[in-house]
Amino acid sequence: MQERWDVVLNVLDGPMSAMDAFTLRGPVVRIGANPGPGGFKLNGYRGLDARHAVITAYDKATASIAPVGTAQVRMAPHPNVRWQDIDPMSGPNYLSQGCAIHLGPIGRGATFEFVRIQKLGVWQQGQLLSAHEDEVDDVAAAGGGAVEMAGAPVPASFQARKVTRINASSVPLWFGGGAMIIAVSAVTCLGAAVLIKAITPEPLGPVIEGEDMYEFATVAVEDLDPNLKGGLRSGFHDFVMKPNADVAPASVGRQVTDPDNWDERFYEKVVASVQTHIQARSVFRRFDEIRAPYATVVDELRAAELPEVFAAIPYQESRYEANVQSPACAKGFWQFMPEVAHRLNREPDIEFIVRDCHLMGRDVTWSPTADAPPRGLYQNAVYIRRPEHTCLIDTSRGCDIDHRVDLTRSTRAAMASLREPMEDPTIRQSGAAVQISILSHNSGYDDARFGRGKPTNLLPALQRWSTGKADEEIPNFYGHMITTDRWVHDGGRGARLGSLLMPETQHYAYSIVAQHLLAVCYYAQNYGDDPTFAAWRKYTREDGYCRELNIPTPQDVGR
Repeated sequence: MQERWDVVLNVLDGPMSAMDAFTLRGPVVRIGANPGPGGFKLNGYRGLDARHAVITAYDKATASIAPVGTAQVRMAPHPNVRWQDIDPMSGPNYLSQGCAIHLGPIGRGATFEFVRIQKLGVWQQGQLLSAHEDEVDDVAAAGGGAVEMAGAPVPASFQARKVTRINASSVPLWFGGGAMIIAVSAVTCLGAAVLIKAITPEPLGPVIEGEDMYEFATVAVEDLDPNLKGGLRSGFHDFVMKPNADVAPASVGRQVTDPDNWDERFYEKVVASVQTHIQARSVFRRFDEIRAPYATVVDELRAAELPEVFAAIPYQESRYEANVQSPACAKGFWQFMPEVAHRLNREPDIEFIVRDCHLMGRDVTWSPTADAPPRGLYQNAVYIRRPEHTCLIDTSRGCDIDHRVDLTRSTRAAMASLREPMEDPTIRQSGAAVQISILSHNSGYDDARFGRGKPTNLLPALQRWSTGKADEEIPNFYGHMITTDRWVHDGGRGARLGSLLMPETQHYAYSIVAQHLLAVCYYAQNYGDDPTFAAWRKYTREDGYCRELNIPTPQDVGR
């Protein structure tokens, strides 16, 4: 027979913070979103695994916490810390009175305070061993096997980390006033946190002049900053996965908002692109120069109830420069082809005209009449010079009417175009409507409507790939389409390497999401008083994803 020790915790944030302290039956307490019978279930918290952590409480007032598997668990001497400065635990740690524990990624999950362990009745030693059986495997990855404590075997959690064992008299130190022991344990906890902070690298920020846009992530997935990979999850959720869930059926929505079910390849490429772009001062200098048009596009998207992340599409396409013209004759902020502008001009309440374009070497002007560019664009379009594959529309004279260079008109036309895939039932059902809609701006939604369908249009590509796939696989469509490390300008003939999308398209959507995540941080931190950007200031606070980044000031990038 042994004394039974229970665990007392106080939840500090979220829907359960208004409740009194929780007394949880020891000696083993499983914690998570769905920890099973007898566990501590944290209801209403995002980013938690079903069984996220385990607290074990033993004789002589000793307790420890260990992550389950690869779940993120952070510990600090008190709750008033920057959780971004503290690395996730790689194994178990002893708990001391008043220590704060954060479960889950930064900006999500749950934070609670360890109050005490306390005696309550007795329990059979055999019951303790039975309760431990399931936990040993979960913490085995932390290292070591069972050790002896108070004459009874205990899990590997106490051997995995070489920490000083905390002993007390038979009277619980929380009740006995063992002030010295409490102070020593608190200092130990504080010292560990200071050490962790000392070895935690500074947030990533600009280190080179760099380019103002990178067409693909130059940072390899295996070189991702672990703090950044964990910290960006809240922004990725809010700007991509939540809008996906909002338009998907309820069952799919629940799936795609759970980080365990995210398109991991897509997310990792977003993080890699953020890590690539954050190093360049030119990115933020350009953000500063275009803050007014960026705000205009965000306002338009909000009014239309479309995802705000679409505001980064013109950054990817033109860096918000009105008169940029591509070799294929796409032009303007959103880089619309002439035929696409012609089609969108017929949308209700949209005036979007491209007319009387001056072609080099010709005395007559040309106006689009078709609803989609021709198949084999560089071989068959009247406005393409062959064999050079360049645009024949004279940049000095342009078109007599060209609304592609008008920010408001082109943005409203773009919203009409993006709404088509966003409202397509098949794409909504996929749980990936946001990224698919972004991709469609590069490779088309469904030109079969105009008799010019292409297999690389997003709707037929999704339908072809989804055939025979389980429902839970379909939200990962985009990640499965990223098969190249980079792409080259080769007239669109680059190898797909097994993907249904062209190399350029494969690297298109994740770059746009990354650029928007950085733009949000820059504008919220430096121009948070602007009504458009005020809603983003929450991301710059202690629990916001921007805290993982060293966002420069306008003065910094001005130099």
